[in-house]
Amino acid sequence: MKLIVDSGSTKADWIAIDDHGKILFTSQTLGLNPEILEADQIISRLDERFDIQQSKKIATHLFFYGAGCGTDRMKTSLSAAFQEYFPNAKIVVEEDTYAAVYATTPKDQEAIVCILGTGSNCSYFDGKELHQKVQSLGYIIMDDCSGNVFGKELIRKYYFNKMPKDLATEFEKEFNVDPDFIKNKLYKEENPNAYLATFAKFLIQHKDSDFCKKIIRKAMKSFIKNYVMQFDNCKEVPVHFVGSIAYYLKDELQLAFDKYDLQLGNVLRRPIDGLISYHIANK
Repeated sequence: MKLIVDSGSTKADWIAIDDHGKILFTSQTLGLNPEILEADQIISRLDERFDIQQSKKIATHLFFYGAGCGTDRMKTSLSAAFQEYFPNAKIVVEEDTYAAVYATTPKDQEAIVCILGTGSNCSYFDGKELHQKVQSLGYIIMDDCSGNVFGKELIRKYYFNKMPKDLATEFEKEFNVDPDFIKNKLYKEENPNAYLATFAKFLIQHKDSDFCKKIIRKAMKSFIKNYVMQFDNCKEVPVHFVGSIAYYLKDELQLAFDKYDLQLGNVLRRPIDGLISYHIANK
């Protein structure tokens, strides 16, 4: 049994396949970001799912693609936790960008591949290897155009009284805006980045308002200039995306790309289906 996992900070999609590519089960856990969680917290999240727990001894391979796995230290610590949990499995841990590459980019083709979800990322794939020019420092100071950055911006606009009154009224109805509640979520509870990203749905729901359009345009301009345009050949290759932010704001992405003469390529909400095809073809 092979386990294939695509994990962000918010959630992780699991699929088990046999040697012929038949899907045995699908599952979902909370996100398994090693930059945010300790090993015991990760194991606890696995134990919450009966189907995953029952696979501990019979899994032969675990292919894990996750947010927070961009450094050797994070890969090593997560691999060790998984190896203890799945003792008979070969463990492969890669950063989530590889999942995006395998899902969006035809074999041996060059592309710039981006993630816009709870967090954000951008890499150049030369057909064989990934190359990054921007090392992510996480949600506090980076993650341009991501769900958590949009959430941060909306909360700031609301509290600085910069949000239009009609939208502010809707915002109050949809979210608990009590300052003590928000501060507890941000500074006392797990996964503050995932909490911030929950506000992004409000931006998407009201994306046609002038207020939200301005926030979206500014964020996309920042992402293009700070990430995509780091690569000298950015106008010569397609730029693919995965992630809910990219998926639900695809039209806005296209408009932003047109301004910079960039080629918007494939845009997928989740890469997991593409990963299944990739691992069947490369078994």
